[in-house]
Amino acid sequence: MKLNPEELEMDTDVDSDLDSDLDSDFDGDDESSNRGGILQSTSKRVRMIFSVMASPNRIDILRILNSKGPLTYSELKSLAGFKSKKESGKFAYHLRKLLRQSLVALNKSERRYTITNLGKLVLSLARQIEERSIIESGKMYVRTSHESIEEFNSHKIIQSLVREGSLPLELAQKITEEVENRIYKYQTTYLTGALIREMVNSVLLEHGHEEYRNKLARLGLPVFDVQEMISNLDNVDNGAEGLLFHTGQKVFAEHLLTNTLPKDVADSHLSGDLHISNPGIWSMIPDTIFVNVKELIDDGINLGGKYLDVSRIPASKQLDEITSALSIIISLLSKEASQEVVLDGLIPLFVKHSKSLPELEQKLSNAFSTASTSSKFNMKNTNVSIRLQLGFDTKIINAIINAYKNYTKITPIPKIGLIIDTEKGKITDVSASVAEIISIGGKVMFAKGQMSSLGVTNGSTKTTGPLSINLQSVSINLPRLAFESNKDETYFRARLALLMKPALVSMALRKKDISDLTRRGLNPILAKNTQYMQRSSVSLVINLVGLKEAIFNILGYKDNKEGRAILHKVIETAVDVGAKKGKELGDSVAICMTETESSTRFAKLDGEKYGKNSSLNSMEGDSYSEGVIINASDVSDYTNKSEPIAECNKLSKLLNGGLFVALNIDKNAKVDEIKKSIEKTSQLTSSFKPVRITAICGECGFKDEPFEDKCPKCKSPYIV
Repeated sequence: MKLNPEELEMDTDVDSDLDSDLDSDFDGDDESSNRGGILQSTSKRVRMIFSVMASPNRIDILRILNSKGPLTYSELKSLAGFKSKKESGKFAYHLRKLLRQSLVALNKSERRYTITNLGKLVLSLARQIEERSIIESGKMYVRTSHESIEEFNSHKIIQSLVREGSLPLELAQKITEEVENRIYKYQTTYLTGALIREMVNSVLLEHGHEEYRNKLARLGLPVFDVQEMISNLDNVDNGAEGLLFHTGQKVFAEHLLTNTLPKDVADSHLSGDLHISNPGIWSMIPDTIFVNVKELIDDGINLGGKYLDVSRIPASKQLDEITSALSIIISLLSKEASQEVVLDGLIPLFVKHSKSLPELEQKLSNAFSTASTSSKFNMKNTNVSIRLQLGFDTKIINAIINAYKNYTKITPIPKIGLIIDTEKGKITDVSASVAEIISIGGKVMFAKGQMSSLGVTNGSTKTTGPLSINLQSVSINLPRLAFESNKDETYFRARLALLMKPALVSMALRKKDISDLTRRGLNPILAKNTQYMQRSSVSLVINLVGLKEAIFNILGYKDNKEGRAILHKVIETAVDVGAKKGKELGDSVAICMTETESSTRFAKLDGEKYGKNSSLNSMEGDSYSEGVIINASDVSDYTNKSEPIAECNKLSKLLNGGLFVALNIDKNAKVDEIKKSIEKTSQLTSSFKPVRITAICGECGFKDEPFEDKCPKCKSPYIV
């Protein structure tokens, strides 16, 4: 095989070790005749290949080509470590040796070198010889989790057992001795830290030490699950972050259920008696934050030594500065809550800029759009709700609503929403604009007083300060309790009380964990700008799911005055138990009925356990009831004394943590019809959220007009 001058370049200054290597490759007849037995019978071809393997440089070249694929001469030379011109001769010599023995081939058309099948075989053989020599020498090496290879040392197992598992030294030595015997017995050639940990945990279980094993367990995902996540990307809509967040939360969720929560609470979650939302971030960040954003912007946000790559926000006064600061605050606060951030104080924040309303609308719309790019922990975004109190500055309110309308038009599924507080103002001042926003898929909540878009009230006992918090991620499966109460209403309520107590203890522990992590800087805005834990502005909220199914379907009461009295009695029991346990724990406790993913999970688990007919025959869909549903088509006929409205208002008064009321609007309803529905409903109940199905193309995001089977813009049948 002829090579070009560059490839044949030889340096005259070749090291002596290279000369000796070169000499060893030429076998004279006299030398061959003097060799004994086995060597004489070995073919010259095999001997030449073994001589090639004798050089670490040539093995390195094979490894590089095997891992990197075809490479040019200069690429291969650089990767092999021959970077100076002085070493060109050495590299050319080693490459020639590999080419002559057909371990490497040159693709002349592409001018690239590749490893041959024979080269791969030689490389594999070299690896096997290396590993076998380690075993025969009595030494074993471990591929550790911190990316290094270390000689196996049983003392490190003892140290790990004592440090991580808190085992007594004598027991740790005994377990280690047995593990060591197994390792040498199996003669494992590929020893890893994970494999050693598996053996240790297996021995601990065999000896009945389950608690120690749980402390030493390795948290993570099976290889198959990781491959499935990468293969099925339909549910990932925020890029690599989505995969990383999902994977990380799996680890922390497993840690929560095996090492953090009391065993009875973890078992209750797994069995379906109760549900913990977002377990992967449960101990890290709160669920709902109520923020006075004006105070944060007026004072400037102090991030300390966190987010050093984020621009610092001084106290802002100019419109450009305020809207820019608002965008950054929304983005950063979204990372410090798992469900919702409620922003108050926007009206007084912009009151000085009422003379430039068109500019305010434009800049505010841009701020919303910029903030919507913030990352999210789950498939569902952390909602950001802007609370507007009617009856103050109508011009500023309309400017904010118009800015939100512009943002909604260009955002398929908005993460930002509005909460319209009608306590001191007239809904007719904004109903026309809000109806249009609802028609294009905007998120709007109507409420009197401080409430989130999920219907959960701000339980803070303090009105001062920029922030308060709700922890509300525990839901109780009431149909499950009813199934196991033998149709005894008193026993049913007793079981509810028994389940609530350990759940509230766990939530109090959660509050402590979040407080500790926040103090140490995990949530820098909460840590630097508030002392919310010291101000008693954290509320623990328990969510009741499936109350109607439990009372009217499973316990057998009729949906009449007597049956509803039992339903009210259940809520009163939950509120009383919460108040007593909260006083004992030193925390504010409230009971709510709101939307969560638990309603579907509970219905599925109960259907599997008790049979679908027994649990689902009173439900319209595949989930339990969560709050109250009012159909917009019926609202025009209702008065305050109408049974559905009277019952809704009664529940709202009993539930001290809030009630989610959904106003179902037909997908074909016109803007004027929506306007009339929300105006009438606001006269009947204190809070409600209009819910209207808006078709969105999952391919291009089109939502400008209603459509059924396929997108009118890109013709895709993928409808969200």
